[in-house]
Amino acid sequence: MTAPQPSDDAPAAVLERHGHTALITLNRPRALNAVNAELSAAAGAALKEFAADSTLRVAVLTGAGRAFCAGMDLKAAAAGLPVMAPGNEEWGFGGVVSHWVDKPLIAAVNGHALGGGAEIVLACDLAVADENAVIGLPEVRRGLIPGAAGAVRLPRLIPRNAALEMLLTGEPITAATAARWGLVNRVAPAGKSVEVALELAEAIAAGAPLALGAVKRLVHASPDLGSDWESKAWAENDREWQGVSASADALEGPRAFVEKRPPRWTGR
Repeated sequence: MTAPQPSDDAPAAVLERHGHTALITLNRPRALNAVNAELSAAAGAALKEFAADSTLRVAVLTGAGRAFCAGMDLKAAAAGLPVMAPGNEEWGFGGVVSHWVDKPLIAAVNGHALGGGAEIVLACDLAVADENAVIGLPEVRRGLIPGAAGAVRLPRLIPRNAALEMLLTGEPITAATAARWGLVNRVAPAGKSVEVALELAEAIAAGAPLALGAVKRLVHASPDLGSDWESKAWAENDREWQGVSASADALEGPRAFVEKRPPRWTGR
C-alpha cells in the first residue's frame, strides 16, 4: 500500500479499519497536511474513536499526499486563528501530541515531517519512514523553540548530543540517519511506509490487548519510577502484572499455545 491519496471530500483526518488496526490519515494534502483547528479536531476525534473501539488494538498514523505533516498552518496562525481542536485543546497540537491513548501508535512517515509534524512523530510509540522522508525541528531558525514538547521528547528517544544537534541547528535528518539514531524503527522503500507500518501493526496486534496496554503504560512511566532496584518501580510493575495475570486472556494464551492454535483474545 502506498501513502493515502488526496481527497477533497474527506474530512481533515480520516480513520480506516484494517482488521485490528486503525489507519488514521492526516488529510490536508494540498497544504502538506499543515495543522489547523480542523485537522486537530479531526485527528483527535479519530484517536478518541480508536481508543474507544475494543476491536482495534494498534493505530498507524500517516499523511495523505507527499508529506507527513509540514507543521503548523502558518496562514491560519498569521490570521490569528486557533490551531488546536476547539473544545478539546487538551489534546494538544494536531489533536495528537498531548492525547494519551492506551494502545500502541505507529507513525508512518511518508514524506517530510517538520516542526510540529516531527513532534507528532515523537508522540507516537514507534515509527516507520519512507527512505526519502526527512524529519526536522527548524524552530530556532524562526526565533522559536519546539512548542509541542519536541525538545523534551527528542532527547528521551535518541542520544543527547544527536538531539542537541537537531534542535540547535534546525537541520532536518534523513530517514537513514533517523534509523541510525533510533528515532525510527524501520526504513521502508519509497512509497511503502504505510504498508510496512501496517505489517508492524499486524505483528503487534497478535498480542493480547490488555498486555499491550500494560506494556505501553510501563514503558512510558519508567522515567518516573527511578531505579529498577527500588520499590517504586517494582510496585508499578507488580500492579500491572496482577491486573493482566488475572484476566481471561492470561488463561487463553497458554491454553492456545498448548493446543497449537492462534489465541482468541477477548480483552478481558
